[in-house]
Amino acid sequence: MASITLTHKHHVVKTERSSVTIVHKIYPKFDSVSHKKLRSKLYLFGIRCNLLLWLEHYFCNWSHQTRVGDSLSSDTSLVSGIIQGSGVGPVAFLIYIDDQAKLLESYGVVVKLFADDVKVYLQLAGAGDVTKLQYALDLITQWADEWQLGLSIAKCNTLSIGKTKVDDQFHIHDTELPQLSHCSDLGAVIASDLSCSLHIQQICVKAHQRANSILRCFMSGNVKLLLRAFIVYVRPMLEYNSVTWSPHLKCDIERVEKVQRQFTKRLYGFKHLCYEERLTKLRILSLELRRLYLDLTYCYKIVFGLVTLNMTDFFNFSQCTGTRGHAYKLYKPHSDCTVRMNFFANRVINAWNNLPTSVSFTSLPTFNRTIRSIDFRNFLKCNSC
Repeated sequence: MASITLTHKHHVVKTERSSVTIVHKIYPKFDSVSHKKLRSKLYLFGIRCNLLLWLEHYFCNWSHQTRVGDSLSSDTSLVSGIIQGSGVGPVAFLIYIDDQAKLLESYGVVVKLFADDVKVYLQLAGAGDVTKLQYALDLITQWADEWQLGLSIAKCNTLSIGKTKVDDQFHIHDTELPQLSHCSDLGAVIASDLSCSLHIQQICVKAHQRANSILRCFMSGNVKLLLRAFIVYVRPMLEYNSVTWSPHLKCDIERVEKVQRQFTKRLYGFKHLCYEERLTKLRILSLELRRLYLDLTYCYKIVFGLVTLNMTDFFNFSQCTGTRGHAYKLYKPHSDCTVRMNFFANRVINAWNNLPTSVSFTSLPTFNRTIRSIDFRNFLKCNSC
């Protein structure tokens, strides 16, 4: 079994069977984009005439001031950068770095872009692949110097994932990238063993703090008001991106559920009720059941092409047509790896294949509505009482 190497803000990651290195967060700021060079990139993309002129004026005609106390500096024109928070800003930034992504892909290195988060990864099967990855990092450095886009080298590090230990060191501008045991990527903590426990620990600490703040800061003891505050300010922290990290260990499942369990118990008149009774009276669902609904919803989106993902990368339809149930059953491959076994594309299949014929697949809203009437207790591990 080989491994992966991920670089967060230059993470290098190693995973089993083959080595994949992901370089993440290459470009730290939108402010570094050269206006003249951005104009030339837009022109090459076929943006001409009035539209190009409008974009040029939009990005270039800006100034800024600095305030210290009551003192305000004079106006200074911005000579570089694109507007953050705008709709066209991230698109323009991706256009600016698009040719660099194509350059790396021509060398067999895969590039994924999300605004200024750039992930570069490569399977490492031998010393030649390690050399290729280092060469890719050198190309990034050369391209950034040519197009005046600085790299955040101080934030770069490496993370090895898998059983195979990675001793290879990667460098940017002769700076060796340090190795970490975990890193944060787009709000999710990636650990060296691909376990979600550390991520769950961190989000639960923050969620408990926010839930306690709601109970302390609100003068009103109105249950509906406090519950609404919990749903708006706490629950999203516990469900963000849960499709990628949904726990399979009972201790992690109960740790997440404990946030809602403790909050509802402290509501006026609910202290002596069991958790299941509190959920029924408040008309809310357990967090574990909500994560299962989210899994099924995302599975529906992939199967019916509602997201820009290739279904065959995740699922294949079952060839067994003589079984009872709906017509969209999925094939579940055998896996001996615990991480793979509990990955979204595997864990959701049992619940999906056991959906009764009463579930409607005609549209996503009707699908979500009809699955709410199904008893999923056989697929839950946490005790609601």
